Amino acid sequence: MELFETLREMGHEQVVFFQCEDTGLRAIVAIHNTTLGPALGGLRMWPYQNEEEALRDVLRLSRGMTYKAAVSGLNLGGGKAVLIGNPETDKSEPLFRSLGRFIGSLGGRYITAEDVGTTVEDMDYIYQETDRVVGVHRVHGGSGDPSPFTAYGTLQGIKACLNRKFDDDDPGKRSFSIQGCGHVGYYLTKYLREAGAKVFVCDINDSRTERAVDELGAEAVPMEQIYDVDADVFAPCALGGVINEDTVPRLKCQIVAGSANNQLESEEWGTVLEERGILYAPDYAINAGGLMNVAIELQGYDRDRAYRTVSTIYNIIGNIFSIADRDGIPSWQAADRLALERIEAIGNVRRFYSLRFKDRLSGRRPHTTATIG
Repeated sequence: MELFETLREMGHEQVVFFQCEDTGLRAIVAIHNTTLGPALGGLRMWPYQNEEEALRDVLRLSRGMTYKAAVSGLNLGGGKAVLIGNPETDKSEPLFRSLGRFIGSLGGRYITAEDVGTTVEDMDYIYQETDRVVGVHRVHGGSGDPSPFTAYGTLQGIKACLNRKFDDDDPGKRSFSIQGCGHVGYYLTKYLREAGAKVFVCDINDSRTERAVDELGAEAVPMEQIYDVDADVFAPCALGGVINEDTVPRLKCQIVAGSANNQLESEEWGTVLEERGILYAPDYAINAGGLMNVAIELQGYDRDRAYRTVSTIYNIIGNIFSIADRDGIPSWQAADRLALERIEAIGNVRRFYSLRFKDRLSGRRPHTTATIG
């Protein structure tokens, strides 16, 4: 990888590599864009095959966080951290506390949170070394596990899709196939079943599938058959890249709307979905509930406020579809346009006032003046 050329193409501001031989720490923090505010994004722990695989993942994920924060209306930028290791065997208190010290050394430019392979308990270890972490335990004034909020936001986005497709946003009248019954997938299944929906589920971990079947009344299907299920909505809630050349021809759904990040193997598949008449909810918009929830910790956490904020995903998805109609573009591109327009607008506001402040310091005439009357 030509690192600087890659950073230029993807628009990143900073990439930092951390290692600590004593604790076994090998981590990468990528800060994509801080126009709207400090970069916030989760810490993913994964047994990457090599450093380049980890780097590509953190670059891709951090850019997605910029767009997610922007479409969510948050005053935050995009960042991400990846920790190379097996979350089942390699965790320790010293590991996360050493990472916490490194994150603290970034001067507030990056705020971390829970993600794939990490837990609230891991965030609590980081919190002992830096306050640049959210999603900590509620005893510390945090919000705890963000999964229910990610799932709740995904539900709101699904309802917006149903309203768009069927002029009726009642999920109880529809059927769903959910790929992944982990934290978010489980709660999404729970919400849908409580609404009376028919739900098919699968997971790479059989015990998770069994839990969704036994506790929630979902119907299990084999992993490889989830794309062939005849359901109104396909909800990817596991890892990314599942909308691709192999899977799109098999889909029988009318809507793709789930919580997984980077669902499209490449952007062209979002366009192909539209050409096939399948409505697509851009992933970083519909799955923003977890980010919205933990962001509230930065002002003082309030659970009721969190649910009210996350419920706005219904309108955000609706706005994306309106932009798609206005500009004659696919929904994935409309989401990008919504994000970039907000970043540019707020960036211009901040640059304008920064220039005026510098003018006052230098004694020069302000760049722009206006007289009314």
